[in-house]
Amino acid sequence: MTIVANILGELFAPTTAAYALAAIGLNIHFGMTGLMNMGQAGFMLLGAYGFAITQMHGANLFSSVLFALLLAAVYALLLGIPTLKLGPDYLAMVTLAAAEIVRIVGRSTSMTNITGGSAGIAPQDFTTRFEDLSPLPDGTSTFLIWTYNNNIANSWWLRIVAWVLVALCAFLCWRWFRSPWGRVLKGIREDENAIRSLGKSVTKYKMQALIVGGLFGALAGVVFVLPRSLNPDSLGRTVTFYTWTILLLGGAATIMGPILGSCVLWVLLTAVKETMRVTIPSTVISSNQIEALGWIIVGVALMLLVIFRPQGILGNKKELAFNG
Repeated sequence: MTIVANILGELFAPTTAAYALAAIGLNIHFGMTGLMNMGQAGFMLLGAYGFAITQMHGANLFSSVLFALLLAAVYALLLGIPTLKLGPDYLAMVTLAAAEIVRIVGRSTSMTNITGGSAGIAPQDFTTRFEDLSPLPDGTSTFLIWTYNNNIANSWWLRIVAWVLVALCAFLCWRWFRSPWGRVLKGIREDENAIRSLGKSVTKYKMQALIVGGLFGALAGVVFVLPRSLNPDSLGRTVTFYTWTILLLGGAATIMGPILGSCVLWVLLTAVKETMRVTIPSTVISSNQIEALGWIIVGVALMLLVIFRPQGILGNKKELAFNG
């Protein structure tokens, strides 16, 4: 029962919610506008730093979240101004490099007094006010087969807040996808020259999409670090690649695709690892090898999905016709 609880618990885990938020932001970039953002982890890390550092200095929660969003917006402007008038390859290279620059600067020894350097920031330094805001009593609670702490770390309170944010962001995307603004973005994705011929500023709309998707990435970063310490290496390149995997797995240019993709990826990965731990003796394969083999098996499954259903679980093949 514990194994089943661990596997199914990934369906609504805070990390699953954080990746869903990051993939929703990436969906605005790529699925909605056709922007090749290969550095969503950079937005997440800046959001996490903005929230944690301001919390360490006594700011209230609302101010900390606003500062995290402001950092993401400024970051998007700095990335977009020199690249959005160029081809998508330039944006991909710049976002990938910029995310690495943010991570390397954050972990540098010269930034230890601000970001904690490579050791990062301990959770007790920035999660207290969030936990104090919880209306739930202290202690633990059990719902069906899951038992978690009510307020501390990987808690029910964090799960509630995280999935409310996911639902709110998904609702906003649903509205935006059907708005005139969303239709312009979709037109840019399919044929930006046609949109330009109608007198629309393509660069302006791309910048708006880059900023909005980055804001969702910053929120994802805040949710991601709340149950753990803020370590810059935990928000590196692999996080961006996981986010892309989630988006393509669930289906780009769909509302529920990023959420479904996040749930499926983490449940599948946990199920594979837990099954191997139970069925394969430790004398045959070590715990570290199980971690690596789990990713290999899931990776092969995702490759088969890309081959036989390239649009993802919920996607539409017509939505893949970018710049066609």
